[in-house]
Amino acid sequence: MKVCGQEIKVQGSLIRIARLEGEGYHFLQKPELLLNGLRQCGARIDLFTFLQRLPETTPKFAYPMEWDNFATLPVSTFDHWWMKQIGFKARNKAKQAEKKGVLIREVPFDDTLMKGIWEIYNETPVRQGRRFPHYGKNLKTIHQEEATFLDRSVFIGAFLGEKLIGFVKLVADETGTQAGLMNILSMVAERDKAPTNALIARAVRSCEERGIGFLVYSRFAYGSKVQSSITDFKERNGFKRVDVPRYYVPLTLIGWTAFRLGLHHEIVDYLPEALLSRVRKLRHAWYERKYQGMTEAS
Repeated sequence: MKVCGQEIKVQGSLIRIARLEGEGYHFLQKPELLLNGLRQCGARIDLFTFLQRLPETTPKFAYPMEWDNFATLPVSTFDHWWMKQIGFKARNKAKQAEKKGVLIREVPFDDTLMKGIWEIYNETPVRQGRRFPHYGKNLKTIHQEEATFLDRSVFIGAFLGEKLIGFVKLVADETGTQAGLMNILSMVAERDKAPTNALIARAVRSCEERGIGFLVYSRFAYGSKVQSSITDFKERNGFKRVDVPRYYVPLTLIGWTAFRLGLHHEIVDYLPEALLSRVRKLRHAWYERKYQGMTEAS
């Protein structure tokens, strides 16, 4: 739905929670204007939630809030990142791609790029031990999904010869203050060439060239899951956890009650990490059996 010129996503049935479409790549300067629109839009919305933009980490709005986080890399110059913000292992990985013939460059949004992304998405149905949601999508769907925020997007490709083996979709916010890695993915079959490390390096350079001060790689931690292989990868490449305010504005009595009782969170957020780790291992084993060699471990 669209309210006050903003695309809004509403989720839930018992508790209707709304947020900006493209949250994390789009931020509110004056939230009260949108909140007034939501109150008058005629749709039932119990809670509206939004994040605060970097670099401001001190709460600036007088709404109920909790702490959320970004995996954030402050960008000054590429050379500073290369020499001061990452270690030798990350540098060697980035160099490894070049040594093995991988070329990294910014690319236009066109049919050739979409076909390459489609091939990467459809390489394997399982990534990082879970079902990969983009597997099986057709070219038209992928084109529609990748066409968001085109006026603020930069696409970076990793090529082995003429073949796309990895890509980044880098999306800047409205002010050019921060840019997020909306998509970053490489072919599992080519991971020995470390294309993802080289893509991160080019993303840093792209931010420097555009004067973007912060590169964001989604969240640093999710719920009770503090450390993982992807977290380790982010740390090696210079990303650190930065806590930012997440605001929750109740718009109905149900919203107030849900927020006070903590019902706005998913059940998984309250489960201990030890239990979740066991569940993830069981899920991974089940996918291994289901797809019989089609997973990323094959």
